[in-house]
Amino acid sequence: MLTSIATVSLSGTLEEKLQAVARAGFDGVEIFENDLLAFPGSAADVGQIIRDLGMKCTLFQPFRDFEGLPPDLRSRIFDRAEKKFEIMQQLGTDLLLVCSSVSLAASSDRERIVEDFRELGERAAGHEVRVGYEALAWGRHVWDHRQAWDIVKAVDHPAVGLILDSFHSLVRRIPMASIREIDPMKIFIVQVADAPWLNMEYLPWSRHFRNLPGQGEIPVKDFVTTLVEIGYRGPLSLEIFNDYFRSLPAWMVALDGIRSLRLTIDEASRAAGEVSDVALPPRVQCHGVVFVEFALGDNEAKPFADMLSALGFACTGRHRSKAVERWQQGGINIVLNTEPDGFAHSHYLVHGPSACAIALRIEDVDAAVARAEALSINSFEGRIGRGEMPVRAIRDVSGSLIYLVEEDQVAEMWFRDFEPISAPDHRDAGLIEVDHLAYAMRDQELLSWLLHSFAFFDVEKKAVVEIFDPLGLVHSQPIESPDRRLRVLLNGSVSDNTLTSRLHRRYWGAGLQYVSLRTSDIFDTAERLEGLGLERLKIPSNYYDDIETRFGLAPEFVSRLARWDILYDQDGEGEYLQINSRAFEKRFFFEIVERRGGYDQYGAANEVIKLTTQSRFKNDQENAL
Repeated sequence: MLTSIATVSLSGTLEEKLQAVARAGFDGVEIFENDLLAFPGSAADVGQIIRDLGMKCTLFQPFRDFEGLPPDLRSRIFDRAEKKFEIMQQLGTDLLLVCSSVSLAASSDRERIVEDFRELGERAAGHEVRVGYEALAWGRHVWDHRQAWDIVKAVDHPAVGLILDSFHSLVRRIPMASIREIDPMKIFIVQVADAPWLNMEYLPWSRHFRNLPGQGEIPVKDFVTTLVEIGYRGPLSLEIFNDYFRSLPAWMVALDGIRSLRLTIDEASRAAGEVSDVALPPRVQCHGVVFVEFALGDNEAKPFADMLSALGFACTGRHRSKAVERWQQGGINIVLNTEPDGFAHSHYLVHGPSACAIALRIEDVDAAVARAEALSINSFEGRIGRGEMPVRAIRDVSGSLIYLVEEDQVAEMWFRDFEPISAPDHRDAGLIEVDHLAYAMRDQELLSWLLHSFAFFDVEKKAVVEIFDPLGLVHSQPIESPDRRLRVLLNGSVSDNTLTSRLHRRYWGAGLQYVSLRTSDIFDTAERLEGLGLERLKIPSNYYDDIETRFGLAPEFVSRLARWDILYDQDGEGEYLQINSRAFEKRFFFEIVERRGGYDQYGAANEVIKLTTQSRFKNDQENAL
C-alpha cells in the first residue's frame, strides 16, 4: 500500500511539513486547503516541491457542504468545484475529498444528492480528476459509510468513488462486516486515525483527540485487515487532528506516523493471511532486564555507590578497559559508568547523573535490529575494546540506549567484559529482580514513547491511570510483556510543576524516574535496609490511619507498615507493598516492592503520597542549600 499523511496532521509551515514527511519516508502527502492558502507561492510551486522530494500528492482536501443545496447555492458550489479541479492539476493530484454536508441549507433528498454527484463526476472527468465521498461522523444527513456507498453506487460514475476514514466509521461503531459489501475498486483512498474511547460529541472528539494507529483504543488494525481481505490495495493515509501533535516538531510526528503506518500495514496483512509490502520481522519478545546503566561524574560516583551499598548491592566486577563497575544483588545488575568519553559521558554532559541505558533479554537480536530498521528506530554501535563482546543496541525516544542481549549471551558478556571482584562481607537486602521501570516525560511525548514500545516489543497496553500529583496531573501508561518480565510505566506530566515535570527538566529531556526492585518479604528487606543505612522516604502517620479503615486492615499489621514506612494497596486479587528511597541528586530514586497473590497493578492509589513526600523532601533539600 502507498503510505501518505495529511499536512493537517503536522505543525509548521507547509515547506517544513513536506520536508518532514519526505524525510520520514512517506510515499505521498495529502494537501490540506488551509496549508495551501497560507503558502506564499502557487499551487504549481507546491506540486513541484512534492515531486522534487520524491513523493506524490495523494489528495486535495476538504471540499465541504457540496451536496443537496438549493438552486441559488448549487451553481456557486459547482463554480467552486471547477476552481478546485484547476488547483488539483497544478498540485499534481487527481483526487478531491468531498465530505458529507453539515449545512443547514442541504436537503436530505437522496435523488438530488445522487444527481449532484453525477454532475460533479462529469465535470471532474472533464479535468481528468476524480472525487471521493466521505461520510463525516457528524454529517447532517449522511454520517455512515454505508449511506455514502449507497450514493456512490447509485451515481455509478467512474470519476466518483468512496473515501473511508477509520475514525468516522469506528467511533460510530458501524459493523465491520459492512466493509465487505463495498467494491474495493471504488474505494479511492483510506484515511486512518486511532483515538481513545471517549463519551463526547463526534466533532470535538475528532478535532482534538485523534492519534496514530497503535496509540489509541479503537480497532484500527481490524478495520485495515478487513480492507486487505476484500482486496483493497490503494493508498493508506494518516489524517490526525490532535492539539498535542501540533505542539511537537513536524519531524517527530512524521516519524511516528510512518512507524505507525508500517506497523498497521504489516499486522493487518498478517491477520488477513497476506504478505505485506513492509514484511516486518515479528515483534520482539523480551524476558527481563539484564542491567540498568547509570552515567555519573567523579563527584557523584562515591555517593551513588554508597546508595547502592545501602540498598544491599555489592560491586562484583570492574570493566577490563573502562571506568565501569558492575553492582549486583539477586538477579539485578546496576552498571555504574564514569568513563571520561563515549556515549555514557556524552549522556552525562547533557543530562547530568542519570540512567543512560538499559539492557533487555530477548530471543533474536538480528531479527530485532531488522525490525527496528524497518520501523525507522535508530540503532547504535559503540566503541568496542579489544576482547570485548559486541552488544547491539537501539535508541529510545529520548536517545538513551536499549541494549539487546540474547539469553545465551548474558553470562559471556559479563565474563568477557568484567574482571570479577569478591565481596566476602557483603550483606544483601533480599532483592530479587527488577519489577518495573518508570520514565518521566512531557505529556505531549507520552504517545511517541507508547508507539515506540508498542511497535517494537511484544507488549500490551494497560489502561492509562490519572495520578493527581500535588502540583498537577500526570498520566501513567503501563506497558507489559505477556510474561510480565518487562513492565514499564510511562509518566507524562500535564503540568510544568509536578515532580515528574521537574525530573524531566533536570534531565533536559525524558528519562528514567525510578527503578522498582522486587523482594519476596518486604518486612525482612525493610529491616535489612535500615541496618545497611538506607535513607527511605518517610510516610506521614495520617496515611496509615486512612488505609486501616479503607482496607479493613488489622491494627497490628498497619503498625508494622508504619514502622517501616511501607505503602500498601490491594486490588481484589492480591496486595502490593512499597518502600521508596530518597531521590539521588533530586533526579531519580529506587522503589522496593512485594507483590502478594495475583496483584497486577502498580500502586497508583499511593502515587500522590509518594510524589508529595518526594516533593517535600526535595524542597527541604533545596531550602537547606
